[in-house]
Amino acid sequence: MKLSILMTAAAAVALTTSLATAEDRDGWPESFTVGTASQGGTYFAYGSGWANLVADELGLSGGGEVTGGPMQNMALVHTGEAAFGMTTMGPAAESIQGTNPIAPGLQMDNACAMFPMYQTPFSVTALASSGIASVADIPAGAKIGFGPAGSTSDTYFPRMMETLGVDFERRNGGWTDLGGQLQDGLLDVIAFAAGIPVPAVSQLEVQTDVNIIEFTADEQEQIMAAFPVSAFTIAADTYTTLEGDARSVSMWNFAIANCDLPESFVNAAVEVVMSDNERMVNIHRAARSTVPENWDKNQVMKWHPGAAKWFIENAGAEIPADMIHGG
Repeated sequence: MKLSILMTAAAAVALTTSLATAEDRDGWPESFTVGTASQGGTYFAYGSGWANLVADELGLSGGGEVTGGPMQNMALVHTGEAAFGMTTMGPAAESIQGTNPIAPGLQMDNACAMFPMYQTPFSVTALASSGIASVADIPAGAKIGFGPAGSTSDTYFPRMMETLGVDFERRNGGWTDLGGQLQDGLLDVIAFAAGIPVPAVSQLEVQTDVNIIEFTADEQEQIMAAFPVSAFTIAADTYTTLEGDARSVSMWNFAIANCDLPESFVNAAVEVVMSDNERMVNIHRAARSTVPENWDKNQVMKWHPGAAKWFIENAGAEIPADMIHGG
């Protein structure tokens, strides 16, 4: 009799748990993609990593997708072509204002903040054999690779170079491809805006001698006065080439989610990423900044309700109701 009662109770618990799980997953997609950027860049490595982690932990099919970077990701997530994506604050602000070059006039306000990622430093790399060791050394008419068209680097770095008085020819392409062109002498400089260490730069270091060029204090101040960036230091141990810390500027990156995704789904995905930083750092060292306390680095996008709930409950985030989608 007691055994029968225990078995009945156990069955009831199992049934309740099953129903709760089914209810919690109501409306969840069976698969998802994360919009990243070109191969060889930090976005692709970082984004593919957290996509696979979330997919494994939640028992779904998911992965990273090669894209043109932050601007395109805003468009893909806004329209729902990608469930998740990655962007930087500058492109996010432009997209929400309707000045994204992919769809001028379209206010991409259906892409919501999901979680803080890391800062994107802007840095310049040249072959040591070129003799280019500073921004001032870049010759007039230099061929500079600015990354994929529409990327954060391509959107802001040409303007920064113009601000610093550099005369150049603009080139676009994936980071791995541009690294190969630099090595082959087809480019004079690559202007990277990517989380560090940039895989393409690390690969170049192994294959040849390079100069990782820092901004002077005056150059840093000029750029900060003209663009939505802050001071940043590239630590000496980031690359084997660096003999000391390098002065730079940076822009914050955030993961984004389509605002119409179920609250419970986004909440669960954020839990996977934010609850164990060590796993994220194993994916990419830039994830050392992917920690709950950096929730306040978003002053641009409205939060997805599921993400906002996680940060309010787990990080003590004080997110105003008017900064939460639908609030």
